[in-house]
Amino acid sequence: MISVNGNQANSLIQVRGLDKTYRRGNEDIHVLQGLNLDVDQGDFVAFMGPSGSGKTTLLNLLGGLDLPTRGSVTVAGDEITHMSRRRLTQWRARHVGFIFQMYNLIPVLTALQNVELPLLLTRLSRAERRRHVETALAIVGLSDRMQHFPRQLSGGQEQRVAIARAIVADPTFLLCDEPTGDLDRKSADEVMDLLQRLVNEHRKTVLMVTHDPLVARIAKLTLHLEKGVLVEAGARQDAAAGAVS
Repeated sequence: MISVNGNQANSLIQVRGLDKTYRRGNEDIHVLQGLNLDVDQGDFVAFMGPSGSGKTTLLNLLGGLDLPTRGSVTVAGDEITHMSRRRLTQWRARHVGFIFQMYNLIPVLTALQNVELPLLLTRLSRAERRRHVETALAIVGLSDRMQHFPRQLSGGQEQRVAIARAIVADPTFLLCDEPTGDLDRKSADEVMDLLQRLVNEHRKTVLMVTHDPLVARIAKLTLHLEKGVLVEAGARQDAAAGAVS
């Protein structure tokens, strides 16, 4: 068992016996094998490992984008691995903020409109949506870029718009897949500073895949995926020293 803070009973995210197997021809490809993990609210966990080790697959399972072959994922008391597709879609919209390497902004929409997109499926009024968007863009430091289109922004600014979009609905946790992979070092550092502020100041829980050891150092705990198995690489703080048993 790997636990970020050793507080398994009250963990925000509980992963138990997680397996993922794909069928390729007559061969079974075991991507993840028997993963157990506990993450508390406000934790920042980085996943590293070689290509094909299952990092993105793990994020997809945690975010309800894919279903495991075996095992369970429980978030804030909701066991998501047996939800109906409709309920899972609703759960994702409420609880998960996704941040990807590619910003996935819509070119013909302004920063404000891109950030507002997740709120269009809610019952918030137009004025309420506007307040949420302005707050999210202020958090990422882009209040003065609300009416700019993606082509008018730098790569780092586009990623910050994407982060604002991910947090605008106040999700329970953030899943980041190589969030700095397409950025120069200065922009990458700015994005990581922002993610750290979301953890420290807003109590967001962040789970991040990265190939960059400089990026991983920002996290409280770094875990390596090796042949589908999680291995603890080391905690950044004494309080984050997880129980591995």
